[in-house]
Amino acid sequence: MFKVGGWLRGHTPAHAKSLDSLNEVAQIQDAMSSVKYVMADDIESAEEHLNKGSSPFHQLGAGVCVFMRATLGFEPEIVREAASALSLAENSAYEHQRSVSKDPNAYRSPIYPPGTEYAVCQAEAQLMSAVVGVLNESLTEAIKSFYKLRKAYLALEAIMENEKRFLKERSTSSVNSMASRGSSKVGSDRSNTASSTSKTSQLPTSTNASAGASTSSLRQTTTLTQPELKKAAPEPKKATDNEDDDDDDDFVDAEEDRRGDETPVEYMGHLNVPAGEGVSVGLNNVERKVDLPSSSAPGLPSTNEDPSDSVPNAIEYFEQLVLNDEGNPEGDIATFSDHPVDVFILSGANFCFGMLLLILSFIPPSFASLLKIVGFKGDRERGMKMLWQATKFHNIHGAMAGVVLMGYLNGFTNFCDILPSSGEAYPMERCRALLRYMRARYPKSHLWLLEESRMFASEKQLETAVQFLDNAGESPLKQLEALSWFERSLDNMYMHDYEATAFAFEKCVTLNNWSHALYYHIAAASCVELYRKNKTANPTEAKKYAIKAEEYMKKVVPNTGKKKFMARQLPFDTFVARKVQKWEARAKEWNCDLVDAVGVSPLEEMIYFWNGYKRMRDDHLQVSLANLAWSESSENPYWEKEDLDERSILNVLRAATYRSMNRTAEAKAILEKEILPVDRTLFAGGLKDNWTAPCARYEMAVNVWREADADGHPETKPQMLTECKNWLDEVSKGGRFDLDTRIGMRIASGRGTLRKLGVQC
Repeated sequence: MFKVGGWLRGHTPAHAKSLDSLNEVAQIQDAMSSVKYVMADDIESAEEHLNKGSSPFHQLGAGVCVFMRATLGFEPEIVREAASALSLAENSAYEHQRSVSKDPNAYRSPIYPPGTEYAVCQAEAQLMSAVVGVLNESLTEAIKSFYKLRKAYLALEAIMENEKRFLKERSTSSVNSMASRGSSKVGSDRSNTASSTSKTSQLPTSTNASAGASTSSLRQTTTLTQPELKKAAPEPKKATDNEDDDDDDDFVDAEEDRRGDETPVEYMGHLNVPAGEGVSVGLNNVERKVDLPSSSAPGLPSTNEDPSDSVPNAIEYFEQLVLNDEGNPEGDIATFSDHPVDVFILSGANFCFGMLLLILSFIPPSFASLLKIVGFKGDRERGMKMLWQATKFHNIHGAMAGVVLMGYLNGFTNFCDILPSSGEAYPMERCRALLRYMRARYPKSHLWLLEESRMFASEKQLETAVQFLDNAGESPLKQLEALSWFERSLDNMYMHDYEATAFAFEKCVTLNNWSHALYYHIAAASCVELYRKNKTANPTEAKKYAIKAEEYMKKVVPNTGKKKFMARQLPFDTFVARKVQKWEARAKEWNCDLVDAVGVSPLEEMIYFWNGYKRMRDDHLQVSLANLAWSESSENPYWEKEDLDERSILNVLRAATYRSMNRTAEAKAILEKEILPVDRTLFAGGLKDNWTAPCARYEMAVNVWREADADGHPETKPQMLTECKNWLDEVSKGGRFDLDTRIGMRIASGRGTLRKLGVQC
């Protein structure tokens, strides 16, 4: 592991170390040591230790603490607190970066100009602020977030320019040294290093023109001087000012007092979203599109075209800098510097670049316009490589990289379908090794216990996953305890343990305030299944569950609309409210109890949208087929009343279940016969489930992918890959539909996979 203690024991004569540079090292080490408490579920202790220091490293650590709370719990007040703390950290880092260049006692790195460590602090704060901003309820905050991603990239690109210069000088020096030493072993070894680094230094210095930005707007100099910093990222105001660059006080409200017009809930016109002092990003809020030509914020891409599929050259440089194809990723880094400041920069840049690429790689098509602010798309594979590299560092950057990796691999990859069945899509052994390492490093952390449970679920060991969390006990961190219960709730749902599912989701209501409507809806759906299971065999029990189901249903609508995402109601809140309204309308029309007006299994519907089928074994999937078959059975006297709407839900869910059982031919046959030939307009309107037509096309794409990847070599079947891509395009062409963002994330991931195989998406 990369540790910093060795530097203090030697390497540089004591008289050469200035007091200020030693203080900086002490601040880094103290902040890094304090923030490690976060990984032990003890954020209070971390904050207590961090509050004793006032350096940018301590403030960034404090931002990490509240960022963890925000991303684990999604609670609006914590999200706002995180935004404020990260803004303070960014401003503090900026001020220190500005002053350190004038300080003769500051540490002088052989690689970076003075103050680069503070540029990394800014980039980290900006990245975390971007994530927090997207969690915010405001669309304008989301736009600011994408601009922060852009600023973080520009800052990191400047760091890369200095590393290129260092590599070039190192290469020249090594070649000269080799020539003077002849064919000695040392000279030979250095020759190899020089050869590899020389290739890096010979890469073009301008950013790839296809990245959606002009060369001039992206090119950075090899030093981080004050004018260049201002160009790369607008100066944030000091934390003590009455305003800062993220303050909504910068907005000027549009005139709304117009006679004869109804005041809209949301201003539908052109907005200029503040992105700094006196600068803004334009937004056409009618079409929800970014308007780059009218934007005044510096450093934005110079064109209004879609960002390139490729990543910028700066990321390629960094990848070559820190990754070694010889199987020893530590080798290249260790030869540069083991000074604590340099280690902080290298580990932080690894984490930042990796997280940046990974975040951008799964942004759904519905947010494609916002990507124009960033100027390029993400790259899942490269992002993961850099995060894996960051886990080698024995500091908070390594731990955070591990959290992101495990969260992505155990969470997001299980949410997506069009991923290679072999290779790095889900490197099982590597994940296990990382988990063992992190568990050993942070033995008290429930965070890693949660990830281990998720790994069991990924391996379709749902019962083991639930039991593991039960045995883990309660986490002292409230947000993590809530997340653990949510994971248990989902796993119980996939296992069809209906009573446990209802209990666990009702427990979630008491632990967080994210989407109570969704929790009540799934609890109601569980009771519906218990009602149907007992309707004939035990009418008394059935009546009890019917009453309980209706009690839960009546709690759904009153709990919707309390939370928003990017100025809109939460997609699941909208979905479950419409479902309950649909059932109430049917109960009134059919003159029956509310529980009898429920159509095709709403629990299986929830399993589909959470992609639980991917975690379920065949015995679980057989239960799903039985639940779906109930609707057509003699026990359901209302099936004959059903029209295209409910029948399509049944067909899509049945096809998805067959597909999960690798019965792709049967799945496609259902879709091709029952849904694809029908006019798409017939699936929309009123209280209908308009998701079935687009999801049927998505299911066709996944089925084709499964067949292409059956032997683990999809690259040998280009026609099938093109067909898969065409079905994904069909989904996107159909416009908006219920929960389209969730399907959109799967589409974005699928397109990323196809692009890796040479398909233009």
